[in-house]
Amino acid sequence: MRINKFFPVIFIYFFINSFGLPFGLTYTALLSPLLYLWMIMTRKREVLWPFLLIMLPVVLIHLAIGVDVNSYFVSVLNMTLVYIFCQAVYTFLIKCEQPGTIFHQLLVINFICCLVAIPLFFTPLYPVLWTKQFLTTGVEDVRRLSLLTYEPSYYALLFTPLFFFFLLQLLFFRNTINGWLLLLMLLLPLALSFSLGVISAIAMAIAVMVTLHYKKFLHNKRFINLLGLTGLVVVSVLVVGFVFFPDNILFIRLDNVISGKDPSGKGRTFEAFWLADQLLAQKSYWWGIGPGQIKILGFDLIRDFYGYGRDTTRVAIPNAAAETLAIFGWVGFSVRILAECLLFVYTKVWRNYYRLLLFVFVFIYQFTGSFITNIAEYVIWIMAFTAVFKEYDIEKAGTGQRTEGKENTRQSGDR
Repeated sequence: MRINKFFPVIFIYFFINSFGLPFGLTYTALLSPLLYLWMIMTRKREVLWPFLLIMLPVVLIHLAIGVDVNSYFVSVLNMTLVYIFCQAVYTFLIKCEQPGTIFHQLLVINFICCLVAIPLFFTPLYPVLWTKQFLTTGVEDVRRLSLLTYEPSYYALLFTPLFFFFLLQLLFFRNTINGWLLLLMLLLPLALSFSLGVISAIAMAIAVMVTLHYKKFLHNKRFINLLGLTGLVVVSVLVVGFVFFPDNILFIRLDNVISGKDPSGKGRTFEAFWLADQLLAQKSYWWGIGPGQIKILGFDLIRDFYGYGRDTTRVAIPNAAAETLAIFGWVGFSVRILAECLLFVYTKVWRNYYRLLLFVFVFIYQFTGSFITNIAEYVIWIMAFTAVFKEYDIEKAGTGQRTEGKENTRQSGDR
């Protein structure tokens, strides 16, 4: 297998970005100086100064309002490193001729890791690839797949672009992996991570895409077959669960979410905005409290609100949109949403199935989790706004009923 020159950095990003490092530090951040030099040589233009010029008035306003200077500038530095990495991702997308080849390699390696993780689940070595954590009221210490990332939902978020890419491959008869095997490779990681937030956002993104293009998908036999299979599997699982396993963790979690007893769901959604409002009241509703100040102004508030133990050393608002509101106020929050909407229109996201899926997914997900320096989230935004996945342009992808469909099927080995 030929190794693409971009693959080593992408492998680090996907599999080992924070492995063995203190929380908050990543290898992509450590590589930022090299990535910056590479971008300068590749694109022949400055990419950092525009960001610093935009941040300058914001920094001056926050300094005038009053901040803990050390925490503030450490966080600003972290944001700058995240920005450099995001520019590197954009550079990769416009310079890499076949990103799908790298996606294929990531999918295969990830599937192998999942197969290794399953037997490890039953051994004392499970903490290497699994995370034991509180799930919901009545369900303590559930083991969820995280591989070498710091958290299962973050792993599921990393995997989402691969899921959408190969799902569309399957729908449009472009898959080079046997269809049944590909389905297993896509569904197993999400199921083992048990990230209902990510899975729900994925389902909503698919529903939006199908609704907008229902005429085309109603003529796609593979989509109809997958829809029928999904319905059959879901109904069967529900029946078996109700009859034989009525107290399984999925039913308990769903019941808690519906009844409002799920602290994780509430804590990542509307309660996160309540916390942001409490912090804004201490500084400025317009401009927020500033980067790095949540742990200064909100430590006791967040620790007590979420019921963390007295030995807690780190707190955060577990919602990217709410954290943006707290840090940059209503001005920053409005700029965030406006920029997303303007880029949606400017880059014509709706003209590409893949980019549309990514946009809808991450737009929803930012209100249900993540954090403001989450590079996995920004990678999805960048992919949604970069017109490089031409094979999924709506006028080209068709409905999966094209005359070359059979030829693609024969070449892929799909049965």
